[in-house]
Amino acid sequence: MNLHEVSRLLDGSILTGSRREDIEIDRAYAVDLLSDVLALTDERTTLITGNISPQVVRVADILNVIAIIFVRGKRPNESAISYAETLGIPIIWTEKTMFETCGLMYANGVRPCKNRPMAAPEG
Repeated sequence: MNLHEVSRLLDGSILTGSRREDIEIDRAYAVDLLSDVLALTDERTTLITGNISPQVVRVADILNVIAIIFVRGKRPNESAISYAETLGIPIIWTEKTMFETCGLMYANGVRPCKNRPMAAPEG
């Protein structure tokens, strides 16, 4: 699926990256904790999150996330949107829940990224 198709599937809006509507979305990971994003997300993955912290965009940039989907009607502030636009990271905003978003995307061919187990705490 491409970015435009995902946006339409989710009844969403493309906030940034409208010039990249043809970017392929083939893997995704859903998480709200940034520590989980750092530990578990593969490169070239789409991030699905309800976390609208400005750090989400920075983490997405570090991990080469290809797009961010903000769920539950949570919209990042204008500075985060502008930052994503500068970095070339497309953002989709949807009112659907994370569960609905994941289910719809999975049913339409988007697969999970590889799940790398987190290291067990020492001691």
